[in-house]
Amino acid sequence: MRCRVAILLGCLLAAAVAAAEMPMAKIAGGRYARPLEKSGQVREVPSFYLDVRQVTNAEYLAFVKLHPEWQRTRVNRLFADNGYLRHWAGDTELGPLAPSEAPVTNVSWFAARAFLKAQGKRLPTLDEWEFVARADERRVDATGEGEFRKRILTWYSKPMPEVLPSAESMPANIYGVRGMHGLVWEWTSNFVASMSGGESRSDGSPEGPLFCGGAATDPNQAIEYADFMRVAFRSSLQGSFCLGGLGFRGAKDASDSIDPSP
Repeated sequence: MRCRVAILLGCLLAAAVAAAEMPMAKIAGGRYARPLEKSGQVREVPSFYLDVRQVTNAEYLAFVKLHPEWQRTRVNRLFADNGYLRHWAGDTELGPLAPSEAPVTNVSWFAARAFLKAQGKRLPTLDEWEFVARADERRVDATGEGEFRKRILTWYSKPMPEVLPSAESMPANIYGVRGMHGLVWEWTSNFVASMSGGESRSDGSPEGPLFCGGAATDPNQAIEYADFMRVAFRSSLQGSFCLGGLGFRGAKDASDSIDPSP
């Protein structure tokens, strides 16, 4: 009995430490146009908090120890496909392919939501993610800079390494947020928002591309290829998918209280 209590307390302590070690950046809201959106609508993004890096293997390990229903051999396959945590050595063992400080990948949208709910957080919306992803080290919107786009495309052109580096390894942008580009793709709460249904379009398009992500986009220039890659990738996803290059980070509304960043 004492042993079980000790294990439970250890899991609780690990989860608490993991949550405490994840600082968030406050993002001042503003207006922006979603990349490639055919309507060109200017969207209002309210202020919010965003994790300064992706959730790591160590943090996710603490979560599955406390919530065994999300361990690899116990997870409901409706919520995570067979690739779920496949790079881990076991249910509660990371192994050489999953360094503790690297972003956790091979997690589904459902699993990411469950982790963040346990932390009192949520996934960022598509607009929140894209709003922050425009920034480089010096500007809140570097999308018009050739060097910025070149860096993104260079990353897209390379195969994903078998073993990912630390989530802290990428330079921080002007918000203090790391790795929006260059490390892993990330889930958003409404990742299918880049798709369009026929009822939302007024261009009289035929039924063929009714659920095609490309129907919602308006790529006009080669420099928009990076944006098109993200739209195409998100449009290919389902909530149960678990991919080696797909991780996540948390967000909170600005009205929520958070612990001060270290």
